[in-house]
Amino acid sequence: MTDRRGRIAGRGTAGALLAGLLLTSACAAPDDGSAPDSTARGVRAVLDRRAAAVLHHDPDAYLSAADPRATGLRTAQRRELDNLADVPLASWTYQLTDVREQGTDRVTADVRLRYRIAGYDAAPVSADRVLDLRRDGADGRWYIAGDRAAADGGGLLWQQGDVRVVRGRRSLVLGVGRTQEELRRIARTADRAVPAVSGAWPRQWAGRVLVLVPHTVEDMAGLLGAPAANYRGIAAVTTGRTGGGDRAPADRVIVNPQAYGMLSTPGQRIVLTHEFTHVATRADTSAATPTWLSEGFADWVAYRAERRTAVQAAPELAAAVRRGDLPAELPTDQDFGFAGDSARLAQAYEGGWLACELIADHWGEKKLLAFYRAVGGHSGRDGAVQQAMQGVLATTPQDFTAQWREFLRSLLG
Repeated sequence: MTDRRGRIAGRGTAGALLAGLLLTSACAAPDDGSAPDSTARGVRAVLDRRAAAVLHHDPDAYLSAADPRATGLRTAQRRELDNLADVPLASWTYQLTDVREQGTDRVTADVRLRYRIAGYDAAPVSADRVLDLRRDGADGRWYIAGDRAAADGGGLLWQQGDVRVVRGRRSLVLGVGRTQEELRRIARTADRAVPAVSGAWPRQWAGRVLVLVPHTVEDMAGLLGAPAANYRGIAAVTTGRTGGGDRAPADRVIVNPQAYGMLSTPGQRIVLTHEFTHVATRADTSAATPTWLSEGFADWVAYRAERRTAVQAAPELAAAVRRGDLPAELPTDQDFGFAGDSARLAQAYEGGWLACELIADHWGEKKLLAFYRAVGGHSGRDGAVQQAMQGVLATTPQDFTAQWREFLRSLLG
């Protein structure tokens, strides 16, 4: 399951193991055998050469895999390899999943790029690519003539420009089009956010985070494979696979430099603490976890060490309560849609946070953590919250909702 979570920026709120260092490269066979074995072998050979060239940062070997006739591609490929120069790669491999013949000596290949960042990815992160290849009649070798993201996939940071790398004590920040000092400030904030998360979430986690900082919100959307309009008010998002266990790849926290840059220093700290909480809780978050709980818990951790009143931290919900528009139920997953109404989105975050605040206040912080884990450990969404409320909090969703509504009225009214 791929998880994309974010934190909105605005007003009084902030708005949302070690990998082995041995460099490895390899290419697996296609899964369905749709092209002759000799063709698949030829495509695998060119991908193997390309993977080895990336790991050894060998421009000549890297370009030897590109079609000599495709001058534009060769220029882009050389630039992409240069952009990768400072990125600490632990591995880079290709899995060939399908090869389709497109006429004489031409094929289209579906390829899964799998790579690890040294010290941050316990298992490979994957990106689906589509390659066009041409076989040269003179030497019989295959050459890459085109390289693009798969239909549902996002782009890669190093395709957007030269990647600057800043190493923090507990973070690695990779940025494109941003100054070194800006990336250092983000690393310093990240280094403060990590122990704040560990203090609230005592379960074992990596305790270090990889942060990507693209040049613009459009570039951010390109990494996520979604419209830029979805992220204009979002300071940062976390991508990763929930419930994956220790061998799941590390999450990436992707910063929207425009929205993030508009925040105060405490606001930026809240945003990164929120996102890092998603990284820490990934193994205990699953399809059974409602968004109000995952987002509310991340906000609860982020606000835990901040001196903010409920009205300051939940201005949209406070305004709604004061005008008599008290929510009838806990926020739904649909309320957290980035492309929806911004006030509704803010109220959803604020309502989820105050639901977690209620649990911590009434039942205690240990019960909140136990509740989170119990919900995430359920086999599916149906009954997960109900069983966890009964088993951990000795209450029902109906009684909890009534208590939450009264909690909102007392704090925000």
